[in-house]
Amino acid sequence: MGLREYCFNGKQELELESLPTNAKGDGLTKKDKETYLAYTEKNLARIAALQDKLYAAGKEGIVVVLQAMDAAGKDSTIKHVMRGMNPQGVDVVSFKQPTSEELRHDYLWRAHKALPERGKIAIFNRSYYEDVLVVKVHRMQKSYAMADRCIDAPDKDFFGKRYLQIRDFEEYLYENSYRVVKIFLNVSRKKQKQRFLERIDVPEKNWKFSESDLKERAHWDEYMKAYEAAINATATKHSPWYVIPADQKWYARFLVSEVVRKVLEEADPAYPELPEEKRRDLAACKWMLQTEE
Repeated sequence: MGLREYCFNGKQELELESLPTNAKGDGLTKKDKETYLAYTEKNLARIAALQDKLYAAGKEGIVVVLQAMDAAGKDSTIKHVMRGMNPQGVDVVSFKQPTSEELRHDYLWRAHKALPERGKIAIFNRSYYEDVLVVKVHRMQKSYAMADRCIDAPDKDFFGKRYLQIRDFEEYLYENSYRVVKIFLNVSRKKQKQRFLERIDVPEKNWKFSESDLKERAHWDEYMKAYEAAINATATKHSPWYVIPADQKWYARFLVSEVVRKVLEEADPAYPELPEEKRRDLAACKWMLQTEE
């Protein structure tokens, strides 16, 4: 399988159980790790060059939505894949439990506030999709400060409307010169357990573990159904989903770097061309510098 097989743009139905969560699904083993680390470095160099043009042009913004179960590697993916970028052109936004202020607004309000300026890239560590994931799994509709007519609808209607709202929101962004690319780090339940135990056993990683992680793990099957429904309902041509196998971090990082490189190449940014008057000004400045004592 290649990146194309992990891409969902609304033309095909996602069945999470049919997708691999590790590199073996692509016929790779540990022997291939160094090769793919090298591929990743090449992608990072290409990403850095394209991001420089994107920032200089200032015409398009890019939003990378990163969703995953706990311990799938969201933070480390951001750290490794984005490290070659100019930090001035990148915003990282973590979507945590909504504040009381956020709950008094529509659920897309905080996402709209977090949009980057055109020319910049924003990485959403979790996102507005939590409002059709954790809210759906734990039936938290009534946590919103909304009229009864909005929250008493059956789940099918409540979340069905939200899927449509998200599709419309992302299409709106595309039509206003933003590209939204969505990544789900697809970690297996077995690998999550292994990483949880490592967080407990290794003192330096104790801070990463929370008892609430186990409570969420108990709802694994419900989350998989929620992810599958959300991805199928919101995957579109302009805002596709990539379901990335995440059991081996080196392979997940390579595939994520492929996704980011791809969206930047599709944007095809270019350095702005100066008008003739500005070029004359530059020539005059150059002459002044060369002739100064």
